[in-house]
Amino acid sequence: MTADRKPLLLIVDDEKTQREGLRAVLEDTYEVYLAEDSESATGLLEEEHFDVLLTDYKMPKEDGMALILRAKSLAKPPVCILMTAYGSEDIAVDAMKHGADDYISKGGMLLEDLEKKIARALKIQNLEEENADLRQRLDKRFRLQSIIGESHAMQSVLEIVNQVAPSTANILITGESGTGKELIAKAVHQLSPRSQNTLVTVHCAGLSPNLLESELFGHEKGAFTGAHERRIGRFEQANGGTIFLDEIGDIDGSTQIKLLRILGERTFERVGSNRTQKTDVRLVAATNKDLRKLVTEGTFREDLYYRLRVVEIMLPPLRERSTDVPALALKFLQEFARQNGKKVKDYSPDALSLLTRFDWPGNVRELRAAVEHAVVFSTGNQIGAKDLPATLRENEAALTGKDAPLGGPLSVAQNEKQLIVQALLESKGNKTEAAVLLGMSRRTLHRKIARLGISD
Repeated sequence: MTADRKPLLLIVDDEKTQREGLRAVLEDTYEVYLAEDSESATGLLEEEHFDVLLTDYKMPKEDGMALILRAKSLAKPPVCILMTAYGSEDIAVDAMKHGADDYISKGGMLLEDLEKKIARALKIQNLEEENADLRQRLDKRFRLQSIIGESHAMQSVLEIVNQVAPSTANILITGESGTGKELIAKAVHQLSPRSQNTLVTVHCAGLSPNLLESELFGHEKGAFTGAHERRIGRFEQANGGTIFLDEIGDIDGSTQIKLLRILGERTFERVGSNRTQKTDVRLVAATNKDLRKLVTEGTFREDLYYRLRVVEIMLPPLRERSTDVPALALKFLQEFARQNGKKVKDYSPDALSLLTRFDWPGNVRELRAAVEHAVVFSTGNQIGAKDLPATLRENEAALTGKDAPLGGPLSVAQNEKQLIVQALLESKGNKTEAAVLLGMSRRTLHRKIARLGISD
């Protein structure tokens, strides 16, 4: 309800005198509609979005409680107030339990009390709508918080996620193993209109074709040996929500055909059944394989590929966004320090140098494991180079021809400051060029310069 219009009020009563009398009293404050029974009221409720429904309880054919239940099933239900006969408190209490917002007794009803009840109920509803809107906006602001990435490459990814998540388009997330494809799928779901419903995840590579078919579509009792009872598949579980199929490049040809059908017709059959089931899901798929190459080789259907790839989100490997490593490493450090009861809070500059110079073939997943290793072996307040896995020190030795030093006093912030200062020196103070060297946006660089107190 907007402030520039009167609230819409629907009065339902089989007594004409009562209806007209209530309209005369309330029409200065509300835009009033009248109905003489539940049937005509239902028609009006389907045509207009009413803010308030004021209905008598006792009416021909169908009572007011049934009408309230129908009104409350609408996408945007009105405030519902039931008018009862004198001495019908039990009916009124039951109505409140089943969705009525308030009630008033028609016997000796004071119109002033009725107006107060309507105003109070509307105020409560408006507050609830404002709170829901605020929660939605706050959710949208913080739903990407768990995805760390200030590099230009990751900011581009997050911009795409924000843009496509509210749509109905199927999404294909591509990238090397460990780059965070499942995290992106969760963000897409959480930022979509389906966020209040289920996100179902299926890791396709770990299942044989027969098991995958049963997992996705379900099966009937006795469909195969070991099928002792009916099983509901993941597409049924995800109805109204999102299904995330990880490692989609590993599915067999038979399952590809069934996926193609479900994407086109939204229908499928459980294994061992001829009964067609319907489902309404949004599909997000991910793969670390080159599906175009698989299409050329004839192992992946071209029509399915284009169905899946309405929008493609390509995740960069960690080696192409090394400026995100310090923030990711600090996040993982805090997580594992808390889990292991350690007081470690930071990295030595040598340890941070090892982390940022490593190529991370296993991407973010490998970085996370390395930090967990370091936290387990740490003995002080700071992660040193000696605490990190040997592969990182061996990599440093191969790069520099000497062993990595094992100590140092600088914090993550100080090390980050040195990197930025070095980039500014190399670019002769040109912040745009420095941002390119650091792999971050100019805006992010300005923010870091201000936060770290770097002067011109």
